[in-house]
Amino acid sequence: MNSLTTGMLTIGLLVVSNAFMTFAWYGHLKLQDAGVTSNWPLYGVILLSWGIALFEYCFQVPANRLGFVGNGGPFTLMQLKVVQEVITLTVFTVFVTVFFKGESLHWNHLVAFVLLILAVYFAFLDVK
Repeated sequence: MNSLTTGMLTIGLLVVSNAFMTFAWYGHLKLQDAGVTSNWPLYGVILLSWGIALFEYCFQVPANRLGFVGNGGPFTLMQLKVVQEVITLTVFTVFVTVFFKGESLHWNHLVAFVLLILAVYFAFLDVK
């Protein structure tokens, strides 16, 4: 696999991983709103979230192994982490605006995204 293909596969795996993570961390709130888990004890909700998070790890670990430069991938550890954080916040933003109608984007959120894009730029800047 060439570097571009490996990089795109890594990013795709990270997106899927973060979709599971976001649902594991925040989906139970929507399920509670819908009445699905409103009467569940906290340990039940925690176990549900852990079960969902298992799938997150099934995509996160291969993404990091595949994408890491030490394994022949295109990303350093710092680059992997910065890309993962941007993906996390992007997936979270889509999730919140689609499933939680009371939440909305404001100008300060857009500024934060611009700063994240700058973080990616600086993380990939070659300063050897």
